[in-house]
Amino acid sequence: MFGVKAIDLKGLEEWKAAEKDFQLVDVRESVERESFNIGGDWIPLDEVVKQKDQVAQDKPVVFYCKRGIRSQVAIQKLKLNGHKGDFYNLKGGVYALLP
Repeated sequence: MFGVKAIDLKGLEEWKAAEKDFQLVDVRESVERESFNIGGDWIPLDEVVKQKDQVAQDKPVVFYCKRGIRSQVAIQKLKLNGHKGDFYNLKGGVYALLP
């Protein structure tokens, strides 16, 4: 398997504050996204390979899910299917936002 780079919530906030150009992708199911999300594009895990053209190749892409596991799987699926993006997993997923 491929190594997956990670970014934590602090790093993501720093990118936002610095106005870094990156894509944020939520790979959770629709019901999860409707209840809470941190923005970005929505590409469910089971659609990520079919919708790989929606994933940037010219800037970093941060994937997130509930705890950071499905987002790692999404990255690995894309890499296995030849996508050459600069991918990051949001460490801890949206649970990282909870106190």
